[in-house]
Amino acid sequence: MGVYRTVISLLLGGVLWQPAVALQMAWQRKGQQTLWQLGGNQPQSAPLPPGLQTPLGSVWKLFVYGYMVEQNLAGSDYVCQGGNPEEVYCCQPGHSVDRERALLQSCGLYFEPRRLKIAAADWRRFWQARQAPGWLQDLPQLKPERQVAVSQLLQGLAQFPPQARQQAGHTLVSVLTQGKAEGSVALLGSQLRVKTWTMPDPAHPGERQGGAAGWLADGSPVWLQGRGGSALVLPQLAPKLVPLLQPVTVADTEACVRVRYFARYPIQSVTRSDGRAVVPGVMEGQYQVHFRNGVSLALSSQGELWLQQTVAGWQVNGRLGLNEYVARVLEREGRSEPPEAARALAIAARSYVVQQGAREQGCFSMQDSSSQQRVAPRPASKAARAIVDWTDGLVLTGVPVQYHSTRQARHQLAWTWAVSAAQRGMTFDRMLQQTYPGSSLVSYLSPLDGDCDRLPQVERWLELQLPVWQRRLQREEGLEALAQAPAVCRLPGGKPYADVERGRIHVRGLATDEDRITVAHETLHLLFRHHPRGQDEDFVEQTARRLIQQGG
Repeated sequence: MGVYRTVISLLLGGVLWQPAVALQMAWQRKGQQTLWQLGGNQPQSAPLPPGLQTPLGSVWKLFVYGYMVEQNLAGSDYVCQGGNPEEVYCCQPGHSVDRERALLQSCGLYFEPRRLKIAAADWRRFWQARQAPGWLQDLPQLKPERQVAVSQLLQGLAQFPPQARQQAGHTLVSVLTQGKAEGSVALLGSQLRVKTWTMPDPAHPGERQGGAAGWLADGSPVWLQGRGGSALVLPQLAPKLVPLLQPVTVADTEACVRVRYFARYPIQSVTRSDGRAVVPGVMEGQYQVHFRNGVSLALSSQGELWLQQTVAGWQVNGRLGLNEYVARVLEREGRSEPPEAARALAIAARSYVVQQGAREQGCFSMQDSSSQQRVAPRPASKAARAIVDWTDGLVLTGVPVQYHSTRQARHQLAWTWAVSAAQRGMTFDRMLQQTYPGSSLVSYLSPLDGDCDRLPQVERWLELQLPVWQRRLQREEGLEALAQAPAVCRLPGGKPYADVERGRIHVRGLATDEDRITVAHETLHLLFRHHPRGQDEDFVEQTARRLIQQGG
């Protein structure tokens, strides 16, 4: 009980001792395969040795996932019956797990080829048609212990069907926000979409090696490896990857936004800067828009805007990629500096359009107005697009998202507050956690939607108990009182834990005294979140039992 994630100790400055880890990354970019050694102060690169081997580990599940998506195999949910120790990665007895959660939680029982009725001959033909490496064509040998050349693993990832890669990527973004690398989103944004793996380390008996494999946001195949399990390796890799992953340009093709510009300001006339006559249709070049209130505004279009003449007068419309749209909102509602504030606003703006936008001709539909979102009438700057691409796809779910220029409130981010918070050193994810309590940070196209299945009964009980507990513990060293009770999420499988980064706990329920002790235990991790006592399981467990025995 009371798993306190390794990533938290790392992010808190390494309060717990951690063994030395040899860190490596290999990627395939522009046809070249490169190996990076990241264990020292400076990353060292060289051509990827063809003989470097890696176990497949859990990455085999990613290839089964890709086959299912491309072949349109529905795949029934896996139902946990109890008695199989591997179900700890899947669900509780009597519950089930779907394909996306199975991929994120590494539920191998879901992806068993026999359960999914995948024939070896069909599998071989599928990967042969994509000129995949020979090891990938051999379904019976697709096992965790299978050793393959890292160079060939990258080739297999490069041959992954594009649609399946995009769909997997939307789910795997959550590795950085709620999976093994939870907390690394503050450093990497959404630039890494990888499946984690952990295996015994043959070079060090009794120890483990781990890492991940998948893609960068631009589709480049990547492999990561180090000593220790993936929950240890990925957080240690994250700060070392920061200088290597910038900038990553993201294709803006997966979603679009139709914008009605100047929705609340009637247009008197439109003129071209070069003096040519203006006619309805596609707009290219520089324009001046003259409003009936006497104000004029410069407009620039590269063909993404068009001019329409209606009974009511002139109207300017646009069709933008989602990232371009959010970047234009960022420039109109804020700016690209400081970066942490800009990242928070970009995610809030993307969340707003996903939550509030109507659907029109396959796009989100929004008005350029203060009642929805104001949008710059010109292409976004490189700085704004870099901010938005770095947060590609990330949205908040589970709560309504609003923002404002100056008024900070619950579920409403103020740009001025975000700027001030950034100047104090607060990262964008902490700004969002503080402003939108109880929310989940996921890809807007992720089938996971949100990762917290709330337990209202437990939350109501905890709201009553928390003030009592905090009064009893007020003299304890390291206590940091919570202004409100944390969100309580239903635990689908595994051990209960406290999500310190997002201020919530994951438990099974409240049926027994042991369940109540568990809730108290995980809440104590939050109350002592920045103190070594929060990582002392004996102190936390004894204190939790005392609180419940005293009538909690």
